[in-house]
Amino acid sequence: MFTKQGPTVRELAVQALSSTERGYDLLAPKFDETPYRTPDRVLDAVTRAVRELGPFDTGLDVCCGTGAGVGVLRQLCRERAVGVDFSAGMLAEARRAFPPGSEGPAVHWVRADARSLPFAPAFDLALSFGAFGHFLPAERFGLFAEVYGSLRPGGQFVFPLGAPPPVGSRAYWSLFGFDAAMRVRNALWRPRFVMYYRTFRLGDVLEDLTQAGFVVRLLPLTELGPRPDGSPRARLVVATREG
Repeated sequence: MFTKQGPTVRELAVQALSSTERGYDLLAPKFDETPYRTPDRVLDAVTRAVRELGPFDTGLDVCCGTGAGVGVLRQLCRERAVGVDFSAGMLAEARRAFPPGSEGPAVHWVRADARSLPFAPAFDLALSFGAFGHFLPAERFGLFAEVYGSLRPGGQFVFPLGAPPPVGSRAYWSLFGFDAAMRVRNALWRPRFVMYYRTFRLGDVLEDLTQAGFVVRLLPLTELGPRPDGSPRARLVVATREG
């Protein structure tokens, strides 16, 4: 993260003391040089898994950031890919990454809050990468309901979900410490910066998706390897709007 191309410690501190939206506006020019960007191997694994669920004409990247998910949609959708995000800075970077006239389906960018999506049921596919930590658990059902309302009947909402790290492992304590620090920061400082790693638990997610109207299944992302116990390191959540 602290390379010449990535944000400096000072820049990260300023971002962390900003609101979520303002923080991402500031981070946007260097976001792709940080570990926060979804790794290409995850994007590729999801692309191959979702291709088997198609075909798709139109796709929506929810909380698109700098557009990595739109790159996936351009490989999967025949007609149109739309990225939606509330950060003007992130959308500016995404537009630079996918200039008009590029080959593939048409690409459009929309600035909006994912908790209030401005779309009729227009999409065959919706996906999201790495954004759910920015929503509090109480907001999750409303977010899923907005995605449901943006899909045509038969449309699918997909996203990868990694297995939690083993309790007591270095990764476990790292995430635990990050979430604890964010809770202290948000208790003492305004505006809040919402980013929590340990609030998006599989059981709760499946329940909220079902309550929003989706029929849900899980597919192992075998390309990302197994855990020591043989279970998948990551799964693809496939939520279908059937009605």
